[in-house]
Amino acid sequence: MNKKIDQLAANNIRALAISMVEKAKSGHPGGAMGAADYMHILYTEYLNFDPTEMDWTFRDRFFMDAGHLSALMYSQYYLLGNYKKEDLQNFRQWGSVTPGHPEVDVLRGIENTSGPLGQGHAMGVGAAIAAKFLDARFKGLFNHKIYGFITDGGVQEEISQGAGRIAGHLGLNNFIMFYDSNDVQLSSMTDEVTSEDTAMKYEAWGWNVITIDGHDHAQIRKALNEAHEESEKPTLIIGKTIMGKGTVTATGDMYEGECELHGKPIGDTKADYIKTLINLNANPENPFVIFEEVEAHYAKIVAIKAEKSAYKKLQIATWKKENPELSQKMDLFLSGKLPELDLSSVVQKPNAATRDASSAVLAYLAEHVENMIVSSADLSNSDKTDGFLKKSSILQKNDFSGAFLQAGVAELTMTAIANGIALHGGVIPVVATFFVFSDYMKPAIRLAAIQELPVKYVWTHDSFRVGEDGPTHQPIEQEAQIRLMEKIKNHSGNQSLLALRPADAIETSVAWNMALNNTKTPTGLILSRQNIKDIPAQGTSRYEEATEAVKGGYLVKSTQNPDITLIANGSEVATLLAAASILEKEKNLKINVASIISEGLFKQQSKAYQESIIPKGKLVFGLTAGLPVNLEGLIGDSGKVIGLDHFGYSAPASVLDEKFGFTSEHACAAILKYIEENK
Repeated sequence: MNKKIDQLAANNIRALAISMVEKAKSGHPGGAMGAADYMHILYTEYLNFDPTEMDWTFRDRFFMDAGHLSALMYSQYYLLGNYKKEDLQNFRQWGSVTPGHPEVDVLRGIENTSGPLGQGHAMGVGAAIAAKFLDARFKGLFNHKIYGFITDGGVQEEISQGAGRIAGHLGLNNFIMFYDSNDVQLSSMTDEVTSEDTAMKYEAWGWNVITIDGHDHAQIRKALNEAHEESEKPTLIIGKTIMGKGTVTATGDMYEGECELHGKPIGDTKADYIKTLINLNANPENPFVIFEEVEAHYAKIVAIKAEKSAYKKLQIATWKKENPELSQKMDLFLSGKLPELDLSSVVQKPNAATRDASSAVLAYLAEHVENMIVSSADLSNSDKTDGFLKKSSILQKNDFSGAFLQAGVAELTMTAIANGIALHGGVIPVVATFFVFSDYMKPAIRLAAIQELPVKYVWTHDSFRVGEDGPTHQPIEQEAQIRLMEKIKNHSGNQSLLALRPADAIETSVAWNMALNNTKTPTGLILSRQNIKDIPAQGTSRYEEATEAVKGGYLVKSTQNPDITLIANGSEVATLLAAASILEKEKNLKINVASIISEGLFKQQSKAYQESIIPKGKLVFGLTAGLPVNLEGLIGDSGKVIGLDHFGYSAPASVLDEKFGFTSEHACAAILKYIEENK
């Protein structure tokens, strides 16, 4: 322990952070200055990782909630050797590895992408759950810590309620979160927007809460030591800090704790950038340099961390030799690969709702995929994830032997937690709720897409056919919203999300197989509440034919030289098949029917394949229970789509089908009218 070095290092972080913001002419310097003391102590004395292998599975993890404090993280990792001076100088610039808000970059130490406040620490809770889950199966190996960092804004975001409740309820003593409490936010002081007692709130959720002076290194150490000793609860360390710690005016007077220091360069405030650098022991002519004594100190720290991790690696190697079967299982979990599965063997009931078909698959997965956590937002008996639960048990405090997380009514929190589980690695997260409530999940779905996380979403009650529950529970525009994500490419150049709406029970099994094999992006399964008539096999195996869904779309009924092609997904496919049967008998038409389970995937196929399913320049008619735009990108210039342009109503599903024109008879009339108009 060296007080001089510790203070120099914290000041070095402050000087680097404000210099990054100053050069970029944008950013958030004040919070980085306030939190520098905690970061330095945490990273040098407590956070365990291997500097030679930053993605080492058994490392501690740090989840940043306040993404606007990216300069704080980059400065800290610069001292540890993970960034170069040029990286900091290119902060917020095109092509740099130091974006304005941190984006997951594990090899440099960035564990999560954080932007919208609140989600970062919820992802940390998810990582802590994953670690507990794995530690229950491989005793003593996954006992690492997950550290979170939150600010006043993150505490105010509603998601903090869900994350706080769940972490406390589950007794996540492996989760330690620092709350940088400086009483300042972007546009006001906190006393203008809140008067709650944050400590009492977290204590009520079952947390161990410690309040300290966030600039007192002895108090920081004492709090972290206590947090490490805590065996029953997650810990919240409330660090009372000063926004813009160390800033001074042109006359040398202290200028700290001011709102304007939060979100703009120091030089654009009443403080003076040059004088502040001098006050922080930095050289204004070379502000991006690491202080000589600090550089030497951090070189020792890096060596110590490498030595400690090497020792743990030896312990793990010994464990592997002593536990060959468990070791093989652990390696499979961590590889992200699946065991041998055969979803064609899942017995599906005739004419089942696709939510029930999904339940049958989940029951199979509960017995064959040991590293899957399924979560439901208080709907497991309705979204039918109870198919999995019946073969498992719930996660609970001091017992993570189960694999089902009852998240309660907290869709956004549940989804952000799933992102954290995926980021941790070794566990496959599945989350479920009604499709209409995907609205509440969307911010975390977007971050899953940006981070390229293979989270699986189970969305049931997929249309106005929810019925008596009325318009609040009936998705109309949700499919269009989700399918927009299929049109967005992630930074790897791939479709950022896969959305699958299967046409019957067997296609649901195939869709689940597609979801499980999609390890690069999130996947959503959009499933019906009501029963759907099975799609008849054209040959001997409906399952084998349904595997064509991997191309995003395929013909469930085909004939040579069709007069018209009918397209849909989900339950509307069966409606069109029934209509086709009527029209062929009564009007002597030749009709093809296609199930387009994913427009995004279908459009990745060759033009030749696409035109073999939906002939170019020919009559194409689409039916969708949502907005017409769901299919308009597929039908061509002369095609026709029937959909909904209004919210639903409260009535039985069969009545709504009749009133809205979604029976086979209505479809026949609409198809004939379309044909007549295009003669």
